[in-house]
Amino acid sequence: MAARARGGERRAEILRATLEVIAERGYRGATLGAVAERVGLTQQGLLHHFPTKEALLRAVLEDRDRWDTGSGPSGGAGGWPLGLLVALVEYNAMRPGVVRTFSALLGESVTEEHPAREHFTRRYERVRADMAASLRAEYGERLPNGMAAEAVAPLLVAVMDGLQYQWLLDPEAVDMPAAFRAFVALLGEPPN
Repeated sequence: MAARARGGERRAEILRATLEVIAERGYRGATLGAVAERVGLTQQGLLHHFPTKEALLRAVLEDRDRWDTGSGPSGGAGGWPLGLLVALVEYNAMRPGVVRTFSALLGESVTEEHPAREHFTRRYERVRADMAASLRAEYGERLPNGMAAEAVAPLLVAVMDGLQYQWLLDPEAVDMPAAFRAFVALLGEPPN
């Protein structure tokens, strides 16, 4: 039992180090050797825990989704209230390293052969569906502007991700939480 706990701790340490290395170098620039060195392992020792760079990437992405949703790779079931999305943006503003890693991986994943492409494609399908469910729960079938929740959901996701990029590039000029709250205000008040 103690060996399993130590293995879990080592795995978590490796995933944290991988986040750091990807945030610094991007996925393509990150090497197993750099991750291994950061956690005090040989590359062979790292391969004992994660047999390939792609397996390590999948584990990082799954853990990142689990941290954000509390539910693992399937995302939040049925969407989140808008107030909770605002809180998520505020939370992300306190963890630039994780946001930087996510943004670097997302940007790289648009290339055809990137190992995270499928993950992000599936993730965005789920996130758009969750956002539409969130909007329907708050507003019903139509928002105050008359648009359907499914039409606004991709815009909501685009604002969240776009603000992250702008904030990472110039955190002094972009107040990510305030800008997201302003966008949510543009949606109008939910009916009572």
